[in-house]
This record gives sequence, C-alpha cells and structure tokens, in this order.
Amino acid sequence: MNAPLRHLVSVLACVLLATVCAQPAFPQDASALRATHAQLRERLASSPFQRPLVLESTQGDASLKGDVYAVVEQPFGVLAPALQGTARWCELLILHLNVKHCGSAGAAPNEVLTLVVGRKFDQPLADGHKVAFRYSVPSATADYLRVKMAADSGPLGTRDYQLVVEATPLDAKRSFIHLSYSYSYGVAARIAMQAYLSTLGRDKVGFSITGQGESGKPVYVGGLRGVAERNTMRYYLAIEAYLGALATAPAEQAEKRLRDWFAATEQHPLQLHEMDRDDYLVMKRRELQRQNAGAAAAGPKLN
Repeated sequence: MNAPLRHLVSVLACVLLATVCAQPAFPQDASALRATHAQLRERLASSPFQRPLVLESTQGDASLKGDVYAVVEQPFGVLAPALQGTARWCELLILHLNVKHCGSAGAAPNEVLTLVVGRKFDQPLADGHKVAFRYSVPSATADYLRVKMAADSGPLGTRDYQLVVEATPLDAKRSFIHLSYSYSYGVAARIAMQAYLSTLGRDKVGFSITGQGESGKPVYVGGLRGVAERNTMRYYLAIEAYLGALATAPAEQAEKRLRDWFAATEQHPLQLHEMDRDDYLVMKRRELQRQNAGAAAAGPKLN
C-alpha cells in the first residue's frame, strides 16, 4: 500500500472507529427501559466484563450498530444532570484516544457539538476530521433521561451519525444505562475500511465469541463488528469514568477521568490496548489543555 493511500485509510479508519452514530429503536420511556433491564437481568449478573454489562453488535448491508446495557453505582439524581450539557459531553468524549478535540456552539434547541477525530498520537487539529453533531435532550424527567447527538454525513459517504444514551433509576443508589451507536456507509468507506482491516487492523478483534480455536481458546469476532464493539465499549467506559470522578475535587476530576478510563480499557487488553499509559496521559493532557483554552475563550456552557 503506497503512503498516500495508507494515510487515507488510516484517517478514515480513525473517523469510523471513533465517531459515534446511530439509528436505534429506543424504548423512550422509563418503564420500557426497566423492562429491558429485567430481560437482561441474568446476562448482567453473569457478565464477563467484570461489571454488570451486556454488549451487543449487529452488521447490516451498509451499517453497523453497537449497544451497551449496564448497571452503574450512581443515583439517578446524580447521573442525569451529569450527562446533560455539551460542555460535560466534551469533557467525556475527549477521553477516547481518537477524539482530539470537542467544542460546542449555539443555544438550545440548536446546539452543535463538533468533534475533531484523528489518529492515536498528538497531532495538529488541522490534520483531523471534523464531524458536527446536533445535540439535544429529547427527554429529561424524574425517572428517565435521553440524550441524542446526530450528524447527517461524514467522510467518504458515511452518514446518519448519532450517539444516543438513555438512563433510568433502578433504586436509590443504582441506575441503568443504555448507550447505542451505529453508522451507515457507502462503497468508498467500505473499501477504505476493508483496506484498514487487512493491514493496520488485521489482528484486532471485538468481544463477542464466535467459536473455539484448536487450543480451546475463544475466537472473537473481527472485521467491522469488531470495530463497532471496541468503540461501543470505549465510549461506555468514558461515561463510567466521567461519572466515577464526580465525587472528586473539581481540580482533580480531569486527571482521575483520564487514569480511570485508561485503567478500565486495560482490563481488556486484547481488544482495547493501543498505547502505554504514560503516552496516553501526556497526549490527553495536551489535548485537554487545548480544549479547555478554547472553551474558556467561548465561555461556559454547562446547561
């Protein structure tokens, strides 16, 4: 593969790997979401993820979809306000190693959250790819939250980008979260992703077990479903790390989020390990400094 093509494949892979998008069917009320929790109760209790979590993925002819369902040790009264507001989501999304910057503009109901997605090292923002999401909170009641981010198009024919999170209380101390992401893609994106998966991503796998190898070890899903599963998990772990830092002193929260997110990904090194912790921390501290400088110039938006 020549250098220009390799660069194009790498950049597109970063965008598809790190940008979240969806066309999911959501219950859109507390009772339906709690019914989903009841249906998943046994799977949550026997989860292999060292936490009550279920991960699912599907691949269509021209689309990918990933879902995480998880119980978190956070009261809904704490979780719901923490997951509202573009400034808070920028603090959360920047944890992903491919998200290089996050900024917001506009006022409700016309807020826009813009991500710059790049490669797994420090780089100028001009070298990344911007994706602008319409941000909204379709539902925020005493027992149900739904947050949605959507973009119509992306690079090389990708389209229908969304990130949707819904949550409801289970009891006074626990909440149930459903995160879903997916995207649609065209021929150009399919070709670029196939090139990535046959070169840079050829050894990468997801979490779903598709069989058993000759040595008795599990065989994990690869290809595009593996892409979806890895990044669904990365974004869920960002939510978990963000919520887990809320009780920390404000000045210490950003560093705790970074360390907790990296530690959580390292619990699944086969799927999620990409770089050493010190390299990740140095890169993200610089990106946060850049992001915070931009946010300070624009003014606070913790709505």
